Amino acid sequence: MSETFKTPFVALAPVAVTTAAVAIITTRCLSVLMLIDALGVTELMNFVHRSAQAWDSTLIFIASQLIFLYELRCAFLLLRGRNSARWGFIAAQGVVLVYMLLASLGFVYPELFSFAGQSDAEAIHHTLVQKLPDALVIMLLFVPASSRAFFRKR
Repeated sequence: MSETFKTPFVALAPVAVTTAAVAIITTRCLSVLMLIDALGVTELMNFVHRSAQAWDSTLIFIASQLIFLYELRCAFLLLRGRNSARWGFIAAQGVVLVYMLLASLGFVYPELFSFAGQSDAEAIHHTLVQKLPDALVIMLLFVPASSRAFFRKR
């Protein structure tokens, strides 16, 4: 008999959870590709080089890469039904949002990942608009009854 039928049945993730996980993976990977396309390889290398000039910008750059990888890990664990991945993704988004708001308002230096605005309200608006897709993903993970049930039984 085939090996396929000998393995235990694993329940598939609901559509909302699958959509959220695929959205996380897609948006993160596409953002890297778009950054490479917008800056070009040479300018991207200059960005990395400038980020490595001081300890504070190096730490923020490394932290951003770790959060990127952590979000991808959360996305794959979401498909397996790990409730900790839901909360981990929210925690990562909270850290990112707080840093981006503080950097955009000028409270944190270096402002490696910030949005400039003519006023504080405009900077806050740009930051929150950038986080709307992630808020939708969080809603897909927590609002539908099928999503809540999927994570409850694991």
